[in-house]
Amino acid sequence: MAKDKKNAKENKPKFSPYWIYGIIIALFLGFQLFSGASYQEGNITTPSDFFKYLKDGDVARVDIIKNTRVAKVYLTKDAQEKEIHKNSKPETFIPSATKLPNYKFEFGDLQNFENELNTTTENLATKPVVKFDTETNDWSNLLMGILPFILLIGVWVFIMRRMSGGAGGGAGGQIFNIGKSKAKLFDENTEVKTTFKDVAGLEGAKEEVQEIVDFLKFPEKYTTLGGKIPKGALLVGPPGTGKTLLAKAVAGEAKVPFFSLSGSDFVEMFVGVGASRVRDLFKQAKEKSPSIIFIDEIDAIGRARGKNAMSGSNDERENTLNQLLTEMDGFGTNTNVIVIAATNRADILDKALMRAGRFDRQIFVDLPNLSERKAIFEVHLRPLKKAPGLDIEFLSKQTPGFSGADIANLCNEAALIAARTNKKAVEKQDFLDAVDRIIGGLERRSNLFSVEEKRTIAYHEAGHAVVSWFLEHADPLVKVTIVPRGRSLGAAWYLPQEAYITRTNKFLDEICVTMGGRAAEKIIFNEISTGALGDLESVTKKAKAMVMIYGLNEKVGNITYYDPAGESGFVKPYSEKTAELIDNEIKDIIEVQYQRAVELLSSKKDLLDKLAQRLIEREVIFKDDLEELLGISPFKKSPVIIDKTEEKE
Repeated sequence: MAKDKKNAKENKPKFSPYWIYGIIIALFLGFQLFSGASYQEGNITTPSDFFKYLKDGDVARVDIIKNTRVAKVYLTKDAQEKEIHKNSKPETFIPSATKLPNYKFEFGDLQNFENELNTTTENLATKPVVKFDTETNDWSNLLMGILPFILLIGVWVFIMRRMSGGAGGGAGGQIFNIGKSKAKLFDENTEVKTTFKDVAGLEGAKEEVQEIVDFLKFPEKYTTLGGKIPKGALLVGPPGTGKTLLAKAVAGEAKVPFFSLSGSDFVEMFVGVGASRVRDLFKQAKEKSPSIIFIDEIDAIGRARGKNAMSGSNDERENTLNQLLTEMDGFGTNTNVIVIAATNRADILDKALMRAGRFDRQIFVDLPNLSERKAIFEVHLRPLKKAPGLDIEFLSKQTPGFSGADIANLCNEAALIAARTNKKAVEKQDFLDAVDRIIGGLERRSNLFSVEEKRTIAYHEAGHAVVSWFLEHADPLVKVTIVPRGRSLGAAWYLPQEAYITRTNKFLDEICVTMGGRAAEKIIFNEISTGALGDLESVTKKAKAMVMIYGLNEKVGNITYYDPAGESGFVKPYSEKTAELIDNEIKDIIEVQYQRAVELLSSKKDLLDKLAQRLIEREVIFKDDLEELLGISPFKKSPVIIDKTEEKE
């Protein structure tokens, strides 16, 4: 009941000061409108009629307004009773304390009008009263006087609201609270449903962060032996591996105040605001200790100092980082406040931030292996209506290199594909289609190719397939397709084997397979096309890594020029002679493998023709088709077989 009252109170429309501004403006405009509409338009007359009325003795008074060149005519009582003046009595919308004119008209030159008026009234027995006056609108003058000041104040208030992040609530919302921390607080009054049970895989990382939770729950267990609670833990890993999810689980498990914010929340256009927010954040955390501070994407403020050539442009960020370093481990140490941070760019963080005493632990959150992917699938498949007998082991083997976020996206995409075809449950084929959708992109069957283009694409993809089939270190081939997806016009799908090290032969065979498409075009058509752009990018990247990063080239030697932190700046860490040698070796590696692919395909030209023809006929072929056309692979590659009858044509 109390909750309902609270919700009703929150849903109640909030009072806005703009209503007051609108009412004042409406009243002012209404006053101006009604004050100016004191008479009907029918009371307007002409100068010739006026002089006629004047000669007849009907005019009692004439008010001449000099600044507006308007004459107001007041009739005598007897004249108002005449038939000609029966409609001259003014009808007002609002009561008026002064007598209103019966007629009014505009005259031209004042001197001419005054002369004619004197001439006409000279022979009259009863002369009318002639009065000269000047009219002013005090309200309009007042408005014109204060309007510029109102506009200036309004613009100033608008700019201040925009600079301070709006007029809304929350610390830092108002201009005078801009130095306050923007951290979101999770405590006993905030329900956080995520726990360690929702984090599949990542067993080593979970043990590390669970120990941090134990530090806060049972500190005496560790301090009785003389140990100290760690100051901080840094979660490092590729995007999508679950770093933020681990932090959410810590918030749900710790049952202590948990402050969550992003590294960019410290950044502001005003000088000194970042450092002020850091001070305010740690002040709040210390008041509520024991507590946890979580800073997501800490590289936004933790980048190494002094690496930017434009040193003046990042002074504010460096001041924020200096304040963070002081708060984490300075003279005023914070007891029972643990800082957890996450980043996927630990190589660019400042060394002072990474040292023990600030981030005592660096927890590496890597891409999940086969068993961890299976556990992640089990978590994300819970809310789905699965077909009976769905093999989770099979799905895990089909997704090497997928992160936790990729698997979550895969499950959601499979459910959408099943719903699109009006299925009652999500089947295995839906997951396979989702893998193709995520890796290759959306299928584009609407593309219309000419016969020659289709033949070229078929031979290109057949070249990849034949070369990979007869090379020892190439990845197992799953299927070949000439159905365009995303940016590609066709694809040969492989199942990468999970390995933590790669040898030179593996690199060379992969480059040879990638150049197989262009080699097939050269053999069959004696010319090459632009369709191999993606292949050229891939082989150039791999050859460059062999020579410059992994030291797998004999001429360049056992040396690496890998510089993740960018410490070399704009200066190359090698001479011009070495640069020429690197260029030549990269080119030689690619050309040698290209010639190797040409020689292999020349000796297997009949198989290349058969495979290309089958592709033109069916557009998609699988491992059993390859074994039928090419024979059993001499290197016994055994990927997961996909039943071709389940693939949608």
